[in-house]
Amino acid sequence: MASKVVGAAVLLLFVTIFNYFLFRVMPGDPAKTFAPRGRNDDPAALQAMRERMGQGKPWWEKFLLYLDNLAHGELEHSYSQHQPVVDAIAERFWPTVLLSGTALVLAAVIGMWLGARAGWRHGSRFDRATSATSLTWYSVPEWWLGLILIIVFASKSGLGLFPVSGMSDPRSDLPYWLDVAHHMVLPVTALTVVYIAQYTLVMRSSIIDERYADYLAAARAKGLRDDQVRNRHALRNALLPSMTQLFLSLGFVVSGAITIETVFSWPGLGLLSEQALSGPDYPLLEGVFLVFSAAVIVMNLIADLIYPLIDPRVRAA
Repeated sequence: MASKVVGAAVLLLFVTIFNYFLFRVMPGDPAKTFAPRGRNDDPAALQAMRERMGQGKPWWEKFLLYLDNLAHGELEHSYSQHQPVVDAIAERFWPTVLLSGTALVLAAVIGMWLGARAGWRHGSRFDRATSATSLTWYSVPEWWLGLILIIVFASKSGLGLFPVSGMSDPRSDLPYWLDVAHHMVLPVTALTVVYIAQYTLVMRSSIIDERYADYLAAARAKGLRDDQVRNRHALRNALLPSMTQLFLSLGFVVSGAITIETVFSWPGLGLLSEQALSGPDYPLLEGVFLVFSAAVIVMNLIADLIYPLIDPRVRAA
């Protein structure tokens, strides 16, 4: 357990260092992008802008300042958002968790249920239909599905049942929470459909591997019904790969679905990342990338620590 924690800490340190230098090799001049209108062609004004952004300092001095800020739980000031990076990320964090987290919960519950039934009835019509449908949706890009949903259900030429963009509408007569839920329907649907396919295929494969195990034959010999054998014995042992995927997905919940948030103009971390890239806004990119990476590393660590509780065979190994 201690080795896993140390390994995660070392990986996080590497990502922190890599994070700084990654965005320093990107093309583009933030000073030209964020300079006031009419001054982006003035060499003196651009030079003054670069100095205010800290671009005139030696790389090692900026790197030490970056590490010092991280040690104090702080980041630099965002060029595009005109506020500290920590504040910009905090504002967009919960909308992303709400959107991606809702889709993940729905996909995990539905996908595992479908995968368990399909794998347990391997070769049946239900299995063939579920597998074919899952493979089809698994290959569909999220942003493409989002655009199709907008055309069919949100545009004026379609049904016009749902909002096209945003998280809420101040002109709506609905209560705020209901208005937010109304705006969530299409982006959550697009994410859930693709995520369901992943969970279904993983659980189906795990159940098929466990289906003819000796311990299941012993359970049947005790007189347990088929659904009891599946639910009490097979599912628990088949759950480990799905739990791996679940915790990995929890890490990516923080990063959100960048393409979906961009398509639906959802004010989360995904849309914030797209806005930061258009600058480029180096401090904001560094902060967002660090949050994304830390979330994945932490969730992987939690998964490693929980595995032995789910499957004692991992503890024994």
